[in-house]
Amino acid sequence: MNEASFNHHAVAMSGRDPHEAHRAATPLELLYDLTFVIGIGNAAGQLAHLLAEGHFGAGAGAFIICMVSIVWAWINFSWFSSAYDTDDWVFRLAVMTQMVGVVVLSIGVPRLFESLDTGAALETGAMVFGYVIMRLAMVFLWLRAALQDARHRRTCLIYAFAIFVAQIGWVLLFAAGLSRHATYAGMIAMAFVELSAPVFAERLGEGSPWHAHHIAERYGLLVIITLGEGVVGTVAAVSAMVQNSGWSSGAIAVCAAGLGVTFGMWWIYFVLPAAPLLHKYRSRAYVWAYGHIAIFAAVAAVGAGLHVAALFIDHKAHIDLAETVLTIAVPLAIYILGVFGLYAWMVRGRDLFHLLLLALTAAAIALSVAMAQAGYSVVACLGVLTLAPAVSVIGYETVGWAHARLALARALGEAD
Repeated sequence: MNEASFNHHAVAMSGRDPHEAHRAATPLELLYDLTFVIGIGNAAGQLAHLLAEGHFGAGAGAFIICMVSIVWAWINFSWFSSAYDTDDWVFRLAVMTQMVGVVVLSIGVPRLFESLDTGAALETGAMVFGYVIMRLAMVFLWLRAALQDARHRRTCLIYAFAIFVAQIGWVLLFAAGLSRHATYAGMIAMAFVELSAPVFAERLGEGSPWHAHHIAERYGLLVIITLGEGVVGTVAAVSAMVQNSGWSSGAIAVCAAGLGVTFGMWWIYFVLPAAPLLHKYRSRAYVWAYGHIAIFAAVAAVGAGLHVAALFIDHKAHIDLAETVLTIAVPLAIYILGVFGLYAWMVRGRDLFHLLLLALTAAAIALSVAMAQAGYSVVACLGVLTLAPAVSVIGYETVGWAHARLALARALGEAD
């Protein structure tokens, strides 16, 4: 073992080797992820509350704002860490600062949902403060990398400049006291600045030395943790229902749906190994990375929908059965479409069999909604909905795996 295995003295950020063998997520990155999942879980819980009240527009709007801000901050750090994780004391303290920002942002989530629901002025002070804390820590890290890594200095400086300008914009936007519509327009503009920064930095600069296998693992781990957060929320809701009314067929159905849908979503996500494709086609990473914002949001929203189903069965929701089923069906459809879409993007090919699987999965989701509208029981509707991801899983494991293997081989130039 070398000395660095026993201490965390400051070292130069010279950039990690993108071809480094056995690169894996670090314990610090896993701890970092847990703080973000707390924020995601908080947003999902608030979404479930508004959906159960029938306030769909306010719930969806606040949830989108929360998820984009939380996930985007996670994405930017994760790619930086993939390229420059020194694990020295300076890096660790910068990561802790970002975790503080996540906590502050999470505390502000309920106020945002409440303000959108009541029609009052947007309550974003705590969220913006927390977000700026996270992003200024990233400015520091990018500037440190620029100072110590001459080879990638231009890329690092573009990142630091764009992030810093965006934070000034966020503060000015929410300090100006603009009308709600003007604020929304400003938010879209600032989000464009944030999202476009990596494109300009990577293309105008030398590019950062991120590790494809490491970044694919990082995304997969956050998917798993977010899926687990949905299960935790569902179990908590069902536990409260059982304590009040005892076990029932509805409670069992929600538990079965929660575990079945979650397991199916996990299975579908890991069908395609993204790492070798990201390694060979680094330019495809933008769509893959950004597309995961919708995937992470959909995973959390499915958990919120399962919570709503538990509230409906416990007679605490103010929506009908069809609307309850839709709170699960819509994000589940978005998730499956997103996973299939990223699959097609990465392999750059269309497979009729996979399109058939997607169509059959969509049919199962639509059937569950139609059954709810026709007056079937909640147990039956949730049972059919649970089968939706199973359609893709069974299809892949029986036939689709061969199609996926051939598509991956062709994309990597290894087909016969």
